[in-house]
Amino acid sequence: MIRAFLAVELSEDLRKQLGQVQQDLKQRLGRDLSKDVRISWVQPASIHLTIKFLGDTDEALVEPMREAINQAVKGHRAIQIPIERLGAFPHVQQPRVLWVGASEQWEKGEEAKRLAALHRAVEDCGELLDFAPESRPLSPHLTLARIKAGERHLGQALAKSGVMDQPLSLGTLPVESLVLMKSELRPAGPVYTKLWEVRFP
Repeated sequence: MIRAFLAVELSEDLRKQLGQVQQDLKQRLGRDLSKDVRISWVQPASIHLTIKFLGDTDEALVEPMREAINQAVKGHRAIQIPIERLGAFPHVQQPRVLWVGASEQWEKGEEAKRLAALHRAVEDCGELLDFAPESRPLSPHLTLARIKAGERHLGQALAKSGVMDQPLSLGTLPVESLVLMKSELRPAGPVYTKLWEVRFP
């Protein structure tokens, strides 16, 4: 068994820009953070857009999944996701995750609908191979950090710094292929290995 997920990989240029955003956030928040706040920053090399988390996966399903995804993407063409907003889950007052992603305006548009259709096609593939369906709609975001402790203090620091109100301009994340990633949990953080990639027609 392996831990696996389907994702979109990032360009080196976008990874560098995300690393810069993380550095800027550390500097802007550093002065106002109390000792209670513990933030785990994601290594830029590990940042990706997760399309479906599969969890424990029988290695015998790796190839059938590739064939199913290959069929599923045939009706889809590349989608451009603009990376222009800093956000927090579940909300900015007590964030557990800091992320960057598309604007709310983009999420109401045609490209977002095409991404939702792609996500549905991927979910259908998963169900054919007995993976549990995802109950929530896809929220396209790139995780910058996970907050381990002190969420309220961090929320106050974010509000004081004003960083959440500033638009970002990091270009676009092209969704042109899907990769199956193997995830191995290590003490220093997860290690990801690409098992295959299926490109859109």
